[in-house]
Amino acid sequence: MSGLEPLAKGSRVLVTGARVTGQAILAALAPLGARATLTDDSPAALEAFAQQGVEVLDPAAAVDQIDDFALVVTSPGFPPTAPVLAAAAAAGVPVWGDVELAWRLDRSGRYGPPRKWLVVTGTNGKTTTTSMLFAMLEAAGRRAVLCGNIGDPVLSLLDHPAEVLAVELSSFQLHWAPSLRPEAGVVLNVAEDHLDWHGSMDAYAADKARVLTGRVAVGGLDDAVAAALLRDAHAPVKVGFRLGEPGPDELGVRDGMLIDRAFGDAVPLAAADSIPVAGPVGVLDALAAAALARAVDVPPAAIAEALTSFQVGRHRAEVVAVSGGITYVDDSKATNPHAALASINAYPRVVWVAGGLLKGASVDEVVAASAPRLAGAVLIGQDRAVIGNALARHAPDVPVVELVTGEDSVVHENDVAGVTRVTQVFAGTRPLGDAVMEAVVDAARGLARPGDTVLLAPAGASFDQFTSYGHRGDAFAAAVRAATG
Repeated sequence: MSGLEPLAKGSRVLVTGARVTGQAILAALAPLGARATLTDDSPAALEAFAQQGVEVLDPAAAVDQIDDFALVVTSPGFPPTAPVLAAAAAAGVPVWGDVELAWRLDRSGRYGPPRKWLVVTGTNGKTTTTSMLFAMLEAAGRRAVLCGNIGDPVLSLLDHPAEVLAVELSSFQLHWAPSLRPEAGVVLNVAEDHLDWHGSMDAYAADKARVLTGRVAVGGLDDAVAAALLRDAHAPVKVGFRLGEPGPDELGVRDGMLIDRAFGDAVPLAAADSIPVAGPVGVLDALAAAALARAVDVPPAAIAEALTSFQVGRHRAEVVAVSGGITYVDDSKATNPHAALASINAYPRVVWVAGGLLKGASVDEVVAASAPRLAGAVLIGQDRAVIGNALARHAPDVPVVELVTGEDSVVHENDVAGVTRVTQVFAGTRPLGDAVMEAVVDAARGLARPGDTVLLAPAGASFDQFTSYGHRGDAFAAAVRAATG
């Protein structure tokens, strides 16, 4: 059996989601002869596809007609509780994600010899690690493709010539990819995130663990959950990585050098201070990428070359400006508390710009752990008060400015111990977020002194005041540049 039986010629396949992934699914199904039908919550999107000759169904009709389909292929954002997917499960109709479809197509040989999949997942650091891995593969002269959650869907790139795929996958994508068995996969870390989608922390971690089902399983030993997932993995080869001295079957750091004791006898890979990503998180990401690269025989010299020339991605600990001895850093991609703590720990003294949508996550651990590094905090967004209250409990001596959108421009001193709440009117034709960031930078400059880092690491999502984490980071950068010249 090829694993593609539900895609036999003439089979009806329901595709959920009309955005980039859904379009990639439709394109991949077209040459197989299966009869694809598209469903989406957006009537306008369905109408646009219908005008292109695609068969479409609104979600209610898709639920009613679910027994007519041999397979559902879903975009990753659809949770198992989505009505159409719940209906499919009840009717016994298999549900694949786009990654599952890509995996099965690749294994079938339809696009030539199957590729070696190197897969990266984790709550934080996925994009940086996958980008480092891709750079290592390129430096070694390997024909590689960068894909998945980092950019183009894997499905869109299967026809590209490559022997190795560097794939970033989210927990959503992994949930719908039960057959995936990568050549090597890494779980960087696991912290509370997307629990509304997965239903529980255990379910979230179990989906992350699907990258550990191939030949080589790699896990972050400094993260308790990732380390436990690695211990429980059944892969033939298990490799850990840590910030400290590596033991057997591990990568780590000795005397300022990244060392591989998993794929060689204490092989030096690169100098830790050559990694252009600040703090321990940069070292951990580099170790994880190196572990996957070494799993497919990338030599140490290529790893060192890739790390030395690596460029940090946008909104990921990106230095915006240095002015008056103060460094301004945009880490807007730190959209959960775990990521914010890792970001803060990269700098000795920080004015923390935080807030947004916490999605129910607790910030107490972040505040308690980072309190000695905090020179001040500027809080914004819907859940700013949650962070302000945590600062009052765990870091009462840290000065805090809370920016509140409202109808009156008033300053209230010490509403909460150590907190100055600033209520401002943000009016005019510009987006609200742009005006907020100007006030943020002004407040942060008042708290910072030479040697400090003003760090945008919000710990929350951006959609309360910004269109995306990228918009939030761009607004911060623009405000910094306007203020510092």
